[in-house]
Amino acid sequence: MSIRLIVKEPDEVLHKKAKEVTKITPNVRKLMDDMAETMYDADGVGLAAPQVGILKRIIVIDAGDENGLIAMINPEIVERDGEQFGAEGCLSIPGFQGDVRRAMTVTVKGLDREGAEFTVTGSELLARAFQHEIDHLDGVLFTDIAENVYDIVPDSAAKE
Repeated sequence: MSIRLIVKEPDEVLHKKAKEVTKITPNVRKLMDDMAETMYDADGVGLAAPQVGILKRIIVIDAGDENGLIAMINPEIVERDGEQFGAEGCLSIPGFQGDVRRAMTVTVKGLDREGAEFTVTGSELLARAFQHEIDHLDGVLFTDIAENVYDIVPDSAAKE
């Protein structure tokens, strides 16, 4: 595993739609491992492949709950419920947060590293992280949908 460089705004790769993964290869599994290591090294909650410059539909999330590390290929939100409104940050936009309205609970389906389909239902932070990372796969940043964006002190940032 290796730590990859996190792409920062305004890099154009962050604004492009990622492509579906059609074949799970050793390179895809290595990318997933590298993304997890990169996310943990940066103290993040989630990371999407475009954030390391790769336009593939892959995300990793660890919301610090009982689910632990979730690594998902071709994630898709299949159910949303409720609403939450709160601050989000992003490893690709350091020094800023924004107030974003999201579903309170989401159910997401995707593939694991072996190609088996699985679903995860998450609420609060996990739901926010899923929505944030899947937005990255569609070229959408939290700053595109935030009701307001503001500077923060980097050490106090809640990173996703």
